[in-house]
Parts: sequence; C-alpha cells; structure tokens
Amino acid sequence: MNAITTTTQQTYAPFVLPGAAPESNFTDVDLMDDMDGVTPSFQRVKIPGGGVPQFEMPGEDPEHPVFEQKLEGIIVFNHLTNAYWPEGSEYDDDVPPLCQSTDGKLGYGTPGGACAACALNAFGSVSNGKGKACKNMRSLYLLRSGDMMPLILNLPPTSLKPYNDFVNAAFLYRRRPVFGSLVEITLKRKSSNGFDYSVAVFRKVRDFEGDELKQVADYVKTFREQAKLGLEQRAEMNKSAAQENAQIEAGAINIPDNEAHFEIGAATAPVLNGERESLPA
Repeated sequence: MNAITTTTQQTYAPFVLPGAAPESNFTDVDLMDDMDGVTPSFQRVKIPGGGVPQFEMPGEDPEHPVFEQKLEGIIVFNHLTNAYWPEGSEYDDDVPPLCQSTDGKLGYGTPGGACAACALNAFGSVSNGKGKACKNMRSLYLLRSGDMMPLILNLPPTSLKPYNDFVNAAFLYRRRPVFGSLVEITLKRKSSNGFDYSVAVFRKVRDFEGDELKQVADYVKTFREQAKLGLEQRAEMNKSAAQENAQIEAGAINIPDNEAHFEIGAATAPVLNGERESLPA
C-alpha cells in the first residue's frame, strides 16, 4: 500500500503597494485646497530610551504617541547618516546637531569634512567612555502594506551590527536585494554599564516571487531615484547653511548699547536626521 503524503503550503496575503490600495471616500480634488503649501513628509518611528521594547509611532496627537511591538514591511531604501551634538546635549530634542551628514561620508557644520578622517568619528572621542562623539546611524525607509508612504526608522549605533548581520545572512549571501523580502522588526532590551537600551531585532517573514516581486521592484526603483535626489538636495542645504554660518561667525557684528554690546552669532542648521537614545558608555 502506497503511503499518501500531503504537503501544506502556507499562504500569505498579497502585499499592497501605494496606488493599489482600496479607493478612499475622498479624491485628490477634495484634498487640493488642504494640501496647498503643505509639504508631504515621512513619518518617523522612534526607538525609545530606557530599554522600552516598543516602537514609538507617530499619532494624530503628538502629546500621546502610539506604541507598537513590531513593524512589518519592505525596506525600500536605506542609507548611513551621522550627527554630532555638543557633549551633554545628545539627547535634547531642542538642540540641533553641530554637524550632520546625510550619507555618513561627508559632514557639514562644525567641524565638517570627511567623516572617515574626523577625530570626532573615532572611538574614544567622548570624554567619559570608549564611544564616538559623532553618532553613526542608518535610516531605514520601511513601507508597510497598504500605506501610501514609507516610515523612517533611524537605527542607533547599538542596532547597526544586528542590521548588518541580518542583511548579510538573509540577503547578501543569497544574492538577493533587501527589498526582495518582507521583514519584521522588533526590539530587545539590553543593559550595559548600568544603562538599559533597546536593540533592533530583524526577521525575514517571506520572499517575494514572480509578479509580486516585479511590482515591488518597479516601485522601489522609482522611489530610490526620488529619495537619492532628495538626499542630494538636503546635502546642498546643509552645505549652504554651514557656509552661511561660517561667514556670520567670521564677521560677527558688535553693536554698542549703553557701554555694552551683543553679538550676532551663527544660526543653526535644521535637524534632518537623528533619533536620540541613551546609549551604554
């Protein structure tokens, strides 16, 4: 008697790309007046400090964020980014970085220049530990099924190695691009030198194949072209702001007033990257 073997094939819901989502009750015409002068922006996901194993999600009420235990989606784009804050102000949301880089290679501000040769980007450059004064990060653009735009998740230094190990094992060793699979990201609490912090944990959910993979690849190609152009424009803004600040500092104007004076100092560049998190020494 021949044994009958059966195999169970797991089925997944198809990933819904922008433009393929169900129609809403409102049209572009309905939104036209409201969108006049408003620049669409990516929503940013935060990794909270203190080892909280949940992502802080943007919500309708900024004073009451939403927390989620996991993120699932496609990493449609990612890039390195560096930012340097004055020591002691690294975790102050109201203090912009003195120097920042949108590619992890060239920084604008103080001190500015090539990141690889910068003394602040070397281990031991902090006054109270072995770490770097400049914060190395990686920005992930994560598109969730049914969303119209990707979320941005800035990985802190403590999550860079887990991401690197995951990409090597799940993608590069298989000669597969990162966008070729659906991924899940969670947080794990760790402690070091009395500090609690959260580290990102990555898992491959499934690979895209056939027509679904082609549709994902077509979307990613267009998105990456636009994202890279946007980064170039932001780098030029940083460069212009740094040059303007340098000119102001070099030609500060002192105006006497009742035998006293005040100095017009440098303006600071806007914060473009960098989520702050307490890190181990």
